Amino acid sequence: MPDVATLASESTPVAAGSILYLDGVTVTFDGFKALDALSLVIAPGELRTVIGPNGAGKTTMMDVITGKTHPDSGDVLFDGKVDLTRLDETAIANLGIGRKFQKPTVFEYLTVFENLELALKTARGTMATLLFQLSSEQRERIAHVFQTIGLGDRTMALAGALSHGQKQWLEIGMLLMQDQRLLLLDEPVAGLSDAETEATAELILDLAKDHTRSLVVVEHDMDFVRSLGAKVTVLHEGSVIAEGSIDMVQNDKRVVEVYLGR
Repeated sequence: MPDVATLASESTPVAAGSILYLDGVTVTFDGFKALDALSLVIAPGELRTVIGPNGAGKTTMMDVITGKTHPDSGDVLFDGKVDLTRLDETAIANLGIGRKFQKPTVFEYLTVFENLELALKTARGTMATLLFQLSSEQRERIAHVFQTIGLGDRTMALAGALSHGQKQWLEIGMLLMQDQRLLLLDEPVAGLSDAETEATAELILDLAKDHTRSLVVVEHDMDFVRSLGAKVTVLHEGSVIAEGSIDMVQNDKRVVEVYLGR
């Protein structure tokens, strides 16, 4: 694998000032363009929501950012200089990009505490694992994440016993344990109750106050998107068709035609 330091390229001023920069990204599967010259710029510390109909390219976009899918063409830069198309999924995660999938991926037979403990950035060798003991600093970090995700009263509960919403929060907590600089959250309120949806919005808004990280939230729930009050990007057929405030995109004739009017 190439040294990340060697991946810097001559960036445009826009790319250099971004945490994530996609330009002209195209992905084709058996002749079908899942992404069609997609361009997207996320600023450091920004909260962005992404909406669009099924098949718009939202999942493929996240697959490209995280290295699961390599584009046919286009630029994908992290922190204005690192070419993500030349790195695999593990290297990209180690750079500081984390992804929460629509279906929570937690270790259900371990406690909530153990899930967060496993998510710590530590040496993964056999001896290091056998001899590992939490430091006071690491315990404080876990306690802080518990407070952030609102699961402080469930530390010793099995993750499998949590509600669907609590599992979503736990997975977000696991990403926080890794100090990721860019979080991609895929439909974080799908299947949640009204109360859980409201709590999730509060959690994301709380995370957005820490401008050391950026968040990209992909969602279908328009009330939830509105509650975040963030800039909205609308995808359709693999391209951006509108971008702006929630009021702006909801009144865009093309967005109404291809998405909101359904």
